[in-house]
Amino acid sequence: MAAVLQALLSASEKAANIARVCRQEAPLFELLVQEKTGADKNKKFVQDFKTLADVVIQEMIKHDVGKQFPELVGFISGEESNKFENGLGESVTVRVCDTPRETAALLSAVLDGNRTAASLLAQAVHQDLEVSDPAAASLQLDVSPDSLGVWIDPIDATSQYIEGREDVEAQDGLYPGGLQCALVLIGVYLRASGEPIMGVVSQPFAHKDPGGQGWRGQYFWGVSYGNLNVSSLPRPEAPSQEALAVVLSSSEKEPVKQALAPQCGGRLHYASGAGYKILCVALGLVDAYVVSEGSTYKWDSCAPHAILRALGGGAVDLGQCLSGLAEHGGRPELKYHLPRAGCQGAERWANEGGIVAFLDPTRLKRVISALLGKV
Repeated sequence: MAAVLQALLSASEKAANIARVCRQEAPLFELLVQEKTGADKNKKFVQDFKTLADVVIQEMIKHDVGKQFPELVGFISGEESNKFENGLGESVTVRVCDTPRETAALLSAVLDGNRTAASLLAQAVHQDLEVSDPAAASLQLDVSPDSLGVWIDPIDATSQYIEGREDVEAQDGLYPGGLQCALVLIGVYLRASGEPIMGVVSQPFAHKDPGGQGWRGQYFWGVSYGNLNVSSLPRPEAPSQEALAVVLSSSEKEPVKQALAPQCGGRLHYASGAGYKILCVALGLVDAYVVSEGSTYKWDSCAPHAILRALGGGAVDLGQCLSGLAEHGGRPELKYHLPRAGCQGAERWANEGGIVAFLDPTRLKRVISALLGKV
């Protein structure tokens, strides 16, 4: 387990660096954007974009983790298709080649022959980056890699990454938008049960260097398996305030906002990115994240869900909670191994019933009580 976690941490840090490298070439950034269509389009947004950074990060993680753990090959899945269309209308299948030179040649085809940008990106993909994390390295747990599956969201909150706002101010510790909301998410689940057991969340744009050296990142991880619950985050204290603090998407339904507002006493927040909003719960900035529709996906929630579990919380299916299933079968935690029957494309992996992510079970009960009969 320690070796798997170390591999994911290294991959996540490489991913964060790639995200930063892509943004440093501002004149080329427009070349990196392609609009999704058809089954890959997220129904929540009028325009839903993927970037070359998304695709390259996803394929790098697949390559690096799969190379170290061949048992995982075929069970590492991500949000993005690895097909990319260049300015000439040519379709290029993005992958990590054996050498930086070969990868640069492939990426040059995507970048309309821009060899400088392609070489810079290839160097970031092939860099030898190791993360030193003694707590992660010391984990003692015997889990076979051939029992695991991996979900990747290479850049969650892609729209914020594309827009690239650096001037957004935090409100009670939360960023409503901006580069801080863009995260790299890598979650691990058990193939047999779908239970999330490990998560790594990297924030590439956590802090702007005051010395003008660009952005610095940070990462968080958690492992929850059997009796082992360990995280890079401290275990939270019990809530000290009576009022709830809840984070939503600004596009959330009005009945949900109206039902929760009286419980929050002015602590109803809005932020971008499903992964970022769940991370805000894990950081103790809010008590819960609520989304009432199936507009999030397994790659959005798997990694931060595992961290929440390691801290004593979780992420449940809101629809099942409201229908009363929670009373008879315990908390309906999200699972990650089975696609939705009869669906195509991204919708096969939607969190159909919505989500409540939480740290304290008593706060979860209050959220569900407030929403009963209102949604």
